[in-house]
Amino acid sequence: MAAGKGRLKQGSAGFTHKVRGYPLQLAVRLVAMSVISISAKSLPLTKADALVIGLARQPDGALVLETGTSELAEARLLETLEDLGATGRTDEVIKIPGTSTRILVVTGLGKFQAKHNYDHETLRRASGAAARELAGVKRAVFSLPSAKIEQLAAVAEGALLGAYAFNTFRKTTAKEHKKPLAEIVLFSEIAGTTIARTAIKRAEILAEAVHLVRDLVNTPPSHLTPASFCAQIKPLATSAGLKVTILDEVALRKGGYGGIVGVGQGSINPPRLLHLSYSPARPKARYAYVGKGITFDSGGLALKPALGMEAMKSDMSGAAAVMAAAIVIAKLKLPIALDVWAPLAENMISDTAQRPSDILTTYGGRTVEVINPDAEGRLVLADALVRAQEFAAKAGGLDGLVDVATLTGHQGLALGARVSAAMGNDDAFRSTVVATGLIAGEDFWPMPLPADLRPSLDSPVADIANMGERFGGMLVAGLFLKEFVSDDLPWVHLDIASPAFNEGKPFGYTPVGGTGVAVRTLVTLAEAACGR
Repeated sequence: MAAGKGRLKQGSAGFTHKVRGYPLQLAVRLVAMSVISISAKSLPLTKADALVIGLARQPDGALVLETGTSELAEARLLETLEDLGATGRTDEVIKIPGTSTRILVVTGLGKFQAKHNYDHETLRRASGAAARELAGVKRAVFSLPSAKIEQLAAVAEGALLGAYAFNTFRKTTAKEHKKPLAEIVLFSEIAGTTIARTAIKRAEILAEAVHLVRDLVNTPPSHLTPASFCAQIKPLATSAGLKVTILDEVALRKGGYGGIVGVGQGSINPPRLLHLSYSPARPKARYAYVGKGITFDSGGLALKPALGMEAMKSDMSGAAAVMAAAIVIAKLKLPIALDVWAPLAENMISDTAQRPSDILTTYGGRTVEVINPDAEGRLVLADALVRAQEFAAKAGGLDGLVDVATLTGHQGLALGARVSAAMGNDDAFRSTVVATGLIAGEDFWPMPLPADLRPSLDSPVADIANMGERFGGMLVAGLFLKEFVSDDLPWVHLDIASPAFNEGKPFGYTPVGGTGVAVRTLVTLAEAACGR
């Protein structure tokens, strides 16, 4: 069972979230939640197993507790924390026996900020780190700085995102693994306001979508294929009010989707093109999102080394992210028209797999020489990018096009495991995407598309080759995609190769495995386009 799904409900002065699991094969099921009535003047500690408070450090090294309660003996607690070596640094979580609750959890906020002026990502990470450490606990009260609506939303998001585990395939060992924190109560002086209720509802929907992406990314290729990906997304999208269209391998071949067909032709699991459409009345903007959906990437006849190949189940992270974002946008009823495309294929070895030097014809008629079958993501994206523009042209065009892909290993070499890359043909639109990422709590770094690297993609026998200059490979991949986007359409390419799958230790609200990166940015981008 994959745990960590649910909804927040408001009491008279706080919010509670109960977490329940659901079979991955089924649509997400939200169970009924009980309402807890609490007061803003005192902590709602009745029946709570844990209390979460913040800890910061002043410039002189002194520790400062950040909490909305006066029920703690702060001086003695600070002495204890000093004895334990507490620093208050980000991601530090210390658990000690409590007085009003069984456990007192102290989570690091970093540098002390006067007037509780902590930024949203600091609070998001602090609450997420605490929630992760509270696995096996039923009910916890979070008393962190949240006087501002952005802070309250961040604490809610972090706690919900941190309360996650992927246990779908644990059978005989299931009892050995603790379940995520079951119930979260937020203590805030602004609880009870309409704007607070709206923020909490958004956090609930957003976290549920991120958990969905994590589940899909963590699911092994034995259970996630292009067809089963579509089968899992379709009921969720339909229930959110999205129109769903799926092209199978026959329709793809007839339609001239040579990139998707070529990549998928070596696998027993045939490719798909999944399209979600959201068309509200009087939209304020029209966007298209495209996500790379390689459900497993062996490298094809350019076979990858065995070491690390198991992580290639995450090569559909872009597709999962854009689909989940569309579901959130529909649930929030944002007044933005949106079409989302996921070209799905499995890149495998067989006697039917595409070969180095093969030439395929992508959707729209451009021919590509396949220099390297392991540069397959750009091939499926080429088809989807052209189709997305063609489809939107009938509705009057697009205000922006964004693709999301675990596209190159060079991304991790350039930016590491936590910062994604942003490239595009329009500096203003790229800056907007990067800025909305910061608001959402996701880091993207603007990267160039140098014209001098473009000739390396020239082919002596086709319109373009799928590989070019080795150095700057991330940028070369972006230049390849740029060939399939109209120059006058604002477009951004997000390479999330390393941040999409955490192979290191968990941190903040981020678990090991699938992270769900880009979902929050895509939703925030849509909200910005609507003026929200």
